[in-house]
Amino acid sequence: MISMAYDLAKISMTALMELMEPAFRAGIALTRLDERVARSPVGLGFLERTQYTDACASLWIDGELVHLEDLVLHDATRDIRTPTHELTIARDVLRTRRRIAAQLPGWALSADGIRTLRKTSEIASADADEAMTADAIRPAVANDPQGEEDADDAENLPGVDYAAIDAVLARSDAAIEAVRTPGRAGAGTRAAEQNPMIYDLDWDEDSRIEEWRGVLRQATDLPAVLQAIVALDAWNELSVLQHAPWLGRLLAASILRQAGITSGAHLAAINLGLKTIPVDRRRHRDRETRLLAIAHGLLAAAEIGMKEHDRLALARTLMERKLDGRRTSSKLPELVELVMAKPLVSASMVAKTLDVTPQAARRIVLELGLREMTGRGRFRAWGVL
Repeated sequence: MISMAYDLAKISMTALMELMEPAFRAGIALTRLDERVARSPVGLGFLERTQYTDACASLWIDGELVHLEDLVLHDATRDIRTPTHELTIARDVLRTRRRIAAQLPGWALSADGIRTLRKTSEIASADADEAMTADAIRPAVANDPQGEEDADDAENLPGVDYAAIDAVLARSDAAIEAVRTPGRAGAGTRAAEQNPMIYDLDWDEDSRIEEWRGVLRQATDLPAVLQAIVALDAWNELSVLQHAPWLGRLLAASILRQAGITSGAHLAAINLGLKTIPVDRRRHRDRETRLLAIAHGLLAAAEIGMKEHDRLALARTLMERKLDGRRTSSKLPELVELVMAKPLVSASMVAKTLDVTPQAARRIVLELGLREMTGRGRFRAWGVL
């Protein structure tokens, strides 16, 4: 049997000294970003946008492409096409990020947190095809000449088998309940593991998780940023979970949050930073090269976040200038809040939030001067410049 050991003691002191400088800079940059976001009028909007962009970047790192507008519309149940398998995984990454951010800082790294997140990712992977069917709002009216507003009425779509969707939801609820019920945890997963087309039967995830937790214990005395770097590299090298490699990056971000480098609901967008690092460095055979690549990725994540925050702050200032002289009954202030909270908004999302018709929503969007982001004539979405 091949040993999966990840021996932290084998890292040379020279390599650690080289790693200290970019790790220290990354820690300072992430802390500064966190402080600025916490005191910013666009802070909440920045954090919400980060959830979406980091989820898309996570899929990009794993070799899949998910468009931001598709994920936003899918999350808002306003799909314009049947969701793909990759989009379903991106939705799972998005929801997992939100779940971790909503819990106490130490929850994700606790035994209960890791067990819960692991089971959630396994259910999502095993039931991915069913989840796509359950969440799909099929574009059955794509050729309907009545236009986009009719496509937004999901309750009246023709050709949708709602009985089949209800059956899928019932099976999903049963699988989740099997995991939550004491004494039956993992029962649904074990059944899925019996299928060699889905799982490698020789892949002992329990022992790999324990091996990874052992690395965390070895790194306890290291600075928090170095702990996150080592934890992420160990997760990748040990290949802890077969179908959820993205979970390790969220756990690394949780280490930073637990240490106070980021606070509150701010979960560092590690994927956005790692996306800028060439893949041959991130997956290099030499461990010291990989560790340096992760450190530079963390620093890039902080720099990207700072630029995005400043961009949002400037955009909000420019839009607020357009509110001068408006009537008190104007819907523009509400639209400003909506577009600052979401990376993209569609006519249906604006209509639902502002309680106006889709035609009025499109008119208000044009009045505010938002940028059309999809390049389509129909099923369009807008965002700030």
